[in-house]
Amino acid sequence: MATEFNLIIIGGGSAAFAAAIKATELGARVAIVEEGVIGGTCLNRGCIPTKNLLRASEIYYYSKKNHFQGINLQQRPLDFKRVVEQKDKLVKELRKVKYIDILKAYPNIKFIKGRGEFLSDKEIKVGGDIFGTEKFIIATGASPSILPVEGLDRVEYLTSTEALDLKKLPKSMIILGGRFVALEFVQMYSHFGTKVTVLQRSNRIIPDDEEEISIALHKFLTDEGIKIVTGVKILSVKEEGGMKIVTCEIGGKKKNFKAESLLVATGRSPNTSGLGLEKVGVKLNDKGAIIVDEEMRTSVTNIFAAGDVTGEPMLVTVAAHQGAIAAQNAIDDCCHRKADLSVVPHAIFTHPQVASVGLKEKEAIDRGDKVKVRTIDFHLVPKAAVIRDTRGLIKMVVEDGTDIILGVHILSPEAGDIIHEATVAVKNKMTIHEIIDIIHVYPTLSESIKIAAQSFLKDVSKLSCCAE
Repeated sequence: MATEFNLIIIGGGSAAFAAAIKATELGARVAIVEEGVIGGTCLNRGCIPTKNLLRASEIYYYSKKNHFQGINLQQRPLDFKRVVEQKDKLVKELRKVKYIDILKAYPNIKFIKGRGEFLSDKEIKVGGDIFGTEKFIIATGASPSILPVEGLDRVEYLTSTEALDLKKLPKSMIILGGRFVALEFVQMYSHFGTKVTVLQRSNRIIPDDEEEISIALHKFLTDEGIKIVTGVKILSVKEEGGMKIVTCEIGGKKKNFKAESLLVATGRSPNTSGLGLEKVGVKLNDKGAIIVDEEMRTSVTNIFAAGDVTGEPMLVTVAAHQGAIAAQNAIDDCCHRKADLSVVPHAIFTHPQVASVGLKEKEAIDRGDKVKVRTIDFHLVPKAAVIRDTRGLIKMVVEDGTDIILGVHILSPEAGDIIHEATVAVKNKMTIHEIIDIIHVYPTLSESIKIAAQSFLKDVSKLSCCAE
């Protein structure tokens, strides 16, 4: 049994590497055990490839449907295979720069290829080898979860993983799901030219976001020709003549939907099976995620966990944050650093984008806060008019009496970039007056944060440029 490590990390994604880097900075010798492709979900199957293809699809679609008079771009036929190949090249390059080269830069990190399985709380087996250590971090991520639908196991369907590697563009596609993963693929393929139908179980898409944003995004997507059906109960799936047929119940009536491809994008499940967790007593919640405390410690004192394997929120930024905290508490046991997820921004990279941070209106009210709320349309944001895309809105939730900003929720072009000013404001308990007092660059989309703050005090439709 090899025992040259102070810490063994099972997993090879963002949480694992953030943990390994932090541990080595504290003087530890670390092993990373990974059976799959190094880099985890974000690099290989998530953030990087999806956003790359989304951008490509936007350029293709909006160049034909731009809002500037006098510009009529003639296009050659789409070479979808070449677009995917360029995406693959980018992923390969970033895998080298962000992961493989990191191993070379940190000699105290050893990469072990294979599947790690616990034999005890001090030992794991990887292939035919056994490795021992005093501390472990589990960072095995999550995988697409599949609905238990009659006939689905007899049909060739796609998950978000396979949907990134198609070399031929489908003529039509049914997408099961209406949350962030589903909607990014919805618009990506629709923009490339696929006829897309969305089947969503909830009564609205992105049901965890503010209702105003959900309704507006629904309209913008349908305006682009995407068919969205909500309140759907999936009954069965079958394949006939090369077409996928999904039978649903909608409002008490059965209806069939038919398409060339079927994408199942109904959430993600933590990767906990096959790790031998039951042998050592690591407890899971009812969704199969590893239960951790604020220090990222599991029910077994010397075993920590970080990232998607611990459940929601499954964000790469959260995973890396948790990985560093787990490593610091595992190696430097004096500080008891805690993960603070009270202010975590998230974004959905449709066009326009959705971004949110802090409390939603209902959350604040349910918490017992007295709040006031303003929602402004993006036609009041000068930069939106300049770029000829006023689709969007911004909703700000403020504590009544103190004017402290509790939450900001945006639907607009580049909302994922704009949200960071709101994140600073929420995290630092800034007031609308402090935001108004900041001089913003004009014209910018981020000026929408200031205009939203001003809307609590005056009619912003009657303001000149940059006026307070």
